[in-house]
Amino acid sequence: MSRRLASWLWFAVLLLSVSQTAGPAMADDRRFRDAVRDFEALHRAAVQRAGIAGSSFYVVRDGETVVADHLGEQDAEAHVAVDARTIYHWASITKTMTGIAIMQLRDRGLLTLDDPIVRYVPELAAVHNPFGDMSAITLRQLMSHSAGFGGATWRWRDRDWQPFEPATWAQLAAMLAYTDVKFRPGSRFSYSNPGIVYLGQVIERLSGENFEVYVDKNILKPLGMYGSYFDKTPPYLLPHRSHSYYIREGKRVAAPFDVDTGVTVSNGGLNAPMPDMAKYVAFLLGDAKRQSDYDLVLKRASLEEMWQPQISAGEDFSQGRMAPTTWSGLSFFIDRGATVRFVGHNGDQNGFRAYLSLCPDQHIGSLLAFNTETREVQNSPANRATAESRIALATDRLCEAVARPAGG
Repeated sequence: MSRRLASWLWFAVLLLSVSQTAGPAMADDRRFRDAVRDFEALHRAAVQRAGIAGSSFYVVRDGETVVADHLGEQDAEAHVAVDARTIYHWASITKTMTGIAIMQLRDRGLLTLDDPIVRYVPELAAVHNPFGDMSAITLRQLMSHSAGFGGATWRWRDRDWQPFEPATWAQLAAMLAYTDVKFRPGSRFSYSNPGIVYLGQVIERLSGENFEVYVDKNILKPLGMYGSYFDKTPPYLLPHRSHSYYIREGKRVAAPFDVDTGVTVSNGGLNAPMPDMAKYVAFLLGDAKRQSDYDLVLKRASLEEMWQPQISAGEDFSQGRMAPTTWSGLSFFIDRGATVRFVGHNGDQNGFRAYLSLCPDQHIGSLLAFNTETREVQNSPANRATAESRIALATDRLCEAVARPAGG
């Protein structure tokens, strides 16, 4: 065989190899672009139809923000448009950071997930537990919402002049003797805000720092989330703080502006602009090129541990994919479609609705934020029919567009 013929044969084999590998990748990219285009059209139409003042949508793929879309206004009265600097309230998505902080303390040898909560928050011994001793309730159960506590942190707020949430731990501690465990710990799922507040106390007592300070030092700053903070907005960021609204009886009404979540901060106090949250999503998805940086926050193995199913949450229609197939992990919710594993958390408070959704196997994550609640969240299949839920569930198609069937 001549040298020229051998060279042409080698080149032909190379072209064939490239076409075989590039073909599926190009097809995946085309399907992904089509899915993004379809989603953006649905998002715009549904937001306008529902009367939502403002909304933002980001997609992170392979560590990079590939979609950044902003709609409407952050202040509907002053007509200030939503943009990349707009700061949304992320509500219960805060719980994922609380869980990461607990895992950090675990990895530093300061606790185990199966430790009793009363070891760190002894005041909880005053709770009425008809199912046994309070020492049977563990940190793991609190992280998976299976400890038996009720949903609301504070059930006695019924006047506009009252604080948005209790300001101090002393207020909650005073009510523990009037609190009960509602089912046998570990036996079933029940979404509980108080349980996460108790985890916040663990973080404060073991670290010696306020929750906000600890998370800022150990999660926000290491990830470069410099525009993120908890509760009241610092003056220099106020021009970018989104207002929030409710749709009630067909009319949009303003919610209180820039509220303080007080002692419940570990349950839902995070405020952040979309680019900061995209950095958080990139960390959650992982990136081999940045793994040494990300390991400073939490080891990959520990993060994956948080995504292992702990207990079925299929009777709850407020979290994750809001479906009978949803499971609670450790501070995250897990679901699995025909071709995609979903991990995420939802948030709603004071007129804000927020959704964090990850498809770890496809290296894709999405963020969706609304500054308007069209209908109060309820634990019912009807919750899936709200404008916000329908838009959020449609993000599934982004991952499905590039997913391969098992064995494919």
